[in-house]
Amino acid sequence: MIDKLAASVAEALTGLEDGATLLLGGFGAVGQATHLIEGVIETGARDLTVVANNAGYGQVGLARLLKEGRVRKLICSYPRIAGSTIFEELYSAGALELELVPQGTLAERMRAAGAGVPAFFTPTGADTSLARGREIRRFGNRDCVLEEALYGDVALIEAWEADRWGNLTYRAAGRNFNPVCAMAARLTIAQTQHLRR
Repeated sequence: MIDKLAASVAEALTGLEDGATLLLGGFGAVGQATHLIEGVIETGARDLTVVANNAGYGQVGLARLLKEGRVRKLICSYPRIAGSTIFEELYSAGALELELVPQGTLAERMRAAGAGVPAFFTPTGADTSLARGREIRRFGNRDCVLEEALYGDVALIEAWEADRWGNLTYRAAGRNFNPVCAMAARLTIAQTQHLRR
């Protein structure tokens, strides 16, 4: 019988390699798989590219992963939130690469990866500095910028409930980026609050 449950966080993260691209679900603290992110720190993996809505908060989860010097590049929509001092320090010191992506575009880039769509055009950001050096096309009366799908090696997500087959249920705002991260990664690891037997 199929059983996708892992006995520990360490077992679930087996095979995580240096240089991996991690897709992190969550919106701020809501729906972020903090225990799995802490597990990544324990693996010793480094030179990571992390895709997340923001740059973490406080001293836990993504903020701690950044502080430990494990992240080479951050792709996010909103790096500066209250309590995101670790990101600010690293970025100001030139110790962290940053790619800013509008929030809806970030979600759509991951959704496109999961749907097998290699790229798409969007008007979002076409008339800003984010479009500098990028392909622009005019559709109707609007300029649109080409955005490529955003794939991940591993997605770390949180769900309200899971079963042994890997089916996940999200609750309220906890749904946020989790489903699109799961779609776009080669391997998805879910932290869940409840297990359905």
